[in-house]
Amino acid sequence: QVQPVESGGGLVQAGGSLRLSCTASGRTFRSYVMGWFRQAPGKEREFVAAILYSGITTYYKDSVRGRFTISRDNAKNTVYLQMNSLKPEDTAVYYCAVSQMASRSEADFGSWGQGTQVTVSS
Repeated sequence: QVQPVESGGGLVQAGGSLRLSCTASGRTFRSYVMGWFRQAPGKEREFVAAILYSGITTYYKDSVRGRFTISRDNAKNTVYLQMNSLKPEDTAVYYCAVSQMASRSEADFGSWGQGTQVTVSS
């Protein structure tokens, strides 16, 4: 069973940056689609970004495109989310997740990390 582990969350002022990391076990990491989701207080969990097997193809939520960049290093079994120009509405618990297929849907991601808190102050 794959268990992703996130790190890199914290407190930042609006306009600042954070870089989240997620490491997942497995000898076939390159066969995984890796995704980032988030859940803000009082809201449902939503898709943020995903990256396919080779790292060439990426998906983004419209509101983060141009500000966030997802990347992966298959040699390190690691996916990253570089978050720039952060806004208070980006405040949420961010989750790393693993899928066996290309998807933006939470239902297709079967393994989830514990989450890391990102708080953006105004």
